[in-house]
Amino acid sequence: MTNYKDLGLVNSKAIFDKAVSGGYAIPAFNFNNMEQMQAIVEASVEMSSPVILQVSSGARKYANQTLLRYMAQGAVEYAKELGKNIPIVLHLDHGDTLELCKNCIEYGFSSVMIDGSHHEYNKNVDLTLEVVEYAHKYNVTVEGELGVLAGVEDDVKSDTHTYTQPDEVEDFVKKTGVDSLAISIGTSHGAFKFKPGQDPKIRLDILEEIEKRIPGFPIVLHGSSSVPQDLVKMINSYGGKLDDAIGIPEEQLRLAAKSAVCKINIDSDGRLAMTAAIRKMFVEDPGEFDPRKYLGPAREALKNLYMHKIKSVLGSDNKA
Repeated sequence: MTNYKDLGLVNSKAIFDKAVSGGYAIPAFNFNNMEQMQAIVEASVEMSSPVILQVSSGARKYANQTLLRYMAQGAVEYAKELGKNIPIVLHLDHGDTLELCKNCIEYGFSSVMIDGSHHEYNKNVDLTLEVVEYAHKYNVTVEGELGVLAGVEDDVKSDTHTYTQPDEVEDFVKKTGVDSLAISIGTSHGAFKFKPGQDPKIRLDILEEIEKRIPGFPIVLHGSSSVPQDLVKMINSYGGKLDDAIGIPEEQLRLAAKSAVCKINIDSDGRLAMTAAIRKMFVEDPGEFDPRKYLGPAREALKNLYMHKIKSVLGSDNKA
């Protein structure tokens, strides 16, 4: 078993406490490969922000669990090399079984999510409690979830959307001992969240009610990409075929980050930034076949996107 502290990682407790009291949110950026990890670390160091390296079960299958462990350790050392020992969390995104959470903890994850939201309430409580009891033996923090987000991203798929019920959150937190709670208040997984002409809104009224029920408790938002229209247009102009879609307005996410929301997940926007840069390179220089020549610009585009999110959306700059 690898203890996350031996990799130089931290769990989410201290950074969440600071985020809740400071009125900002910690970025949780998903990664699958080296270029994504480099962009996350470079952006976070440059903005002096704490960061959560987020790994889905699909990413573990793609990248290999052993490589991911050493990539996370490498991220810590890379940040130091760049001049800042920023807090870095390695987090499992949307774990769905106790066995998966256990395995991640044994491989050095400092935080895990157990998503029992697709189960009925009592089963969700029981499953989350099992994970909490195991994780807390190793000082690993646990994120639970109440409510269901529509959309598709990696192994997570739902055709329906169920808002989190404020009258359940206090009971859920008390019974499970979970460290943070992902809620459903209008965000959606994937790049195809809403159609143009729709008016996507975060239900800040539900968030406010939840905050009253569990004051000071760390709240998490999933499905929080904004689907920048310039990136969608760029992809399509260089041969892509993305359907029209819009995401969550950044100003709404900023309002949420100023309240009890202390972690905001962003994945799809990063995918769009990388894809746009790669497609542009392929069209403008079709003879190029060196992966460094197209993955380099993709990494830079991703870094710039993350720096923008950290400063203008999450407000976590200069909080490391």
